[in-house]
This record gives sequence, C-alpha cells and structure tokens, in this order.
Amino acid sequence: MDRVDPVEQAFAAVPRAAFLPRGARSRAGDDTPILIGHGQTCSQPSTVADLLHLLDVHPGQRVLDVGSGSGWTTALLARLTGPSGEVVGVELEPDIERWGAANLAGVDAPWASIHEAEPGVLGDPQHGPWDRILVSAAAPTLPQALVDQLADPGRLVMPVAGSLTLVVRDHGSVTTSRHGHYRFVPLRSAPGSPT
Repeated sequence: MDRVDPVEQAFAAVPRAAFLPRGARSRAGDDTPILIGHGQTCSQPSTVADLLHLLDVHPGQRVLDVGSGSGWTTALLARLTGPSGEVVGVELEPDIERWGAANLAGVDAPWASIHEAEPGVLGDPQHGPWDRILVSAAAPTLPQALVDQLADPGRLVMPVAGSLTLVVRDHGSVTTSRHGHYRFVPLRSAPGSPT
C-alpha cells in the first residue's frame, strides 16, 4: 500500500484560494506566485511543496514560520503538526500580518497563530527553540540568529543566495545542504534588527 504524503494531504485540506486577495482567487490553481500587496507574494504551490517536504514536519512539533504572509504556509504547517503541535507565524508588514491572521482564523487550527515581528528581532527567539523553522524570503547569507533558534534535533529551510538551503542541527552539530535554485522576495529585517 502506498504511503500517503502528508504534504499532499495538507494541500487538499487547506485550499490556497482562501489565502489570496479576492480578485486573485480564480488563479489559486496556477503554479505561479501571486502578489498579495506590499511587494509580497503567495509562493507558487510547487515551491511551497518543495519547502515543506524538505522541512519534514511531524505531528506534535513546534514550528516557526518566518515571513508568514497570507497565512497559507502557517495553515499548512498547522495541518502537518496537528493539534498536539504549535505553529507561530511572524510577519514584518502590519497590514499583511493582520490579513494573514484573519485568513488563518478561518481554519480550525487554534494551535497556530500569526504575530507581527518584534522590532529588532529576527524570528521568535523568546519562544524557542523550534523543532522546525521555515523562512519564505531570501537572504544573501544564512542568518545565525535563526540557526540559534533551532532545537536539537531541528531543521531550518530557507532560500540563501538563490539556493534553497536546509540546515540540520543534530547532536550538537550543524550541517547545511543546498537543494536547487528558487526566487523569493528578499528577507527584510524589522527596524533595528541585526540582519
């Protein structure tokens, strides 16, 4: 019997259309990024699937979603962790954060939330460490501030210098690997952030 892909199950349970601007919902099935305002996009579904497969989320884990945008990835992550887990999305742009949180509220996942990013802070170190960290924005170099928020064991997935990068912390050692080239909006820091 074939193993059911939990990422495919999450996609089926959390339709993209509910996380797009009303005028763009008819394009939810298009495998393209869709603008959501303030220079941000809802990433194309095939890219999100690649991110989530690489992140390898399991039920009960604590997951940080950096650059949560429309809330779609946060909702998908909540589906993957299940109610025994916890998912926290952080978003820098206040208008997008409010909209994403409202979108997420339409999904029955009280163990997931979206907050505005703290000024001067990348990620959410105060509530870490995190079993998994997903970053949906590109950085020129790997931010040590996010690596420091990883649990042991833990996995972080983000685009770095054009390559999808996987960071694995296991028994005190940290390894990185690259997994193809992707284009993302740039990772922006909250005012006063060191990155």
